[in-house]
Amino acid sequence: MIQAAFWFAVMALLVKLAGAQGLPTMQIVFARALVTLTLSSIALRRARIRPFGSKTRLLLLRGLYGSGGLMCFYAAVNHLPLADATVLHQISPVLTAVVAAIWLGEKLETRILLGMALAFSGVVMIAQPTSLLAESGSESDIAWPFVLVGVCGALFASLAYVAVRRLGQTEPPQLVVFYFPIVTVPISLPFAIHDWVWPDAYGWALLIGVGVATQIAQIALTNGLIREPAGRAISVGYLQVAFATIFGLVIFGTMPGLWSWLGMVMIVGSVFIARRR
Repeated sequence: MIQAAFWFAVMALLVKLAGAQGLPTMQIVFARALVTLTLSSIALRRARIRPFGSKTRLLLLRGLYGSGGLMCFYAAVNHLPLADATVLHQISPVLTAVVAAIWLGEKLETRILLGMALAFSGVVMIAQPTSLLAESGSESDIAWPFVLVGVCGALFASLAYVAVRRLGQTEPPQLVVFYFPIVTVPISLPFAIHDWVWPDAYGWALLIGVGVATQIAQIALTNGLIREPAGRAISVGYLQVAFATIFGLVIFGTMPGLWSWLGMVMIVGSVFIARRR
């Protein structure tokens, strides 16, 4: 799950850079899904796994939920400040625990709820989404429709996570990951063609990088969800914001302030609290 958080942070960084190059959101979604489909097909062939599972309907549903979450998250990343979009997406662990309790009958243990509360507090400290709370008498510059889009993305993601948890009981991880692009490619293709912008070499590198980073993250995520209850496993996803802060320091030379470092400590501490027996 820590590996998944790291590679998802890399993916978000590349998506932001691709959007800055003028590439439309749905084109980025399509390119990412196409790369994932290619790599997943190779993985299935090497593992000699047939592309038909015992729960095809649930596999397709997982792909649909994942597609919705992906499109909403990419749209939020490209139209909101990266910190704000990331904070909104971190609602998904709380929603995942609730959905898992309803769908799978998993317990909402006190330590998990405490860990989530601590982690979310750390996320807010790192991201400091001041645009979400405009000062009195001043107008907020945030695109509020995309705030709702970001929340919808978190909801879709939570549904996808719980579906993965359920599928892990009978289906191999490679097959679960394979059904994500199987659904995403045909859904995003018409929109990608309509708004297509031909990228240069740098743009192509960003698009391929998004797909590769996501593939690694998805494999790690699937293996993690199979081995841990959904609510506890997804709580580790808060580390994605910590990794993003480190990327800012290394790549852009942005030194985190005191609140950011304190947030990192709280996020890492929340992982240990959530896992404590």
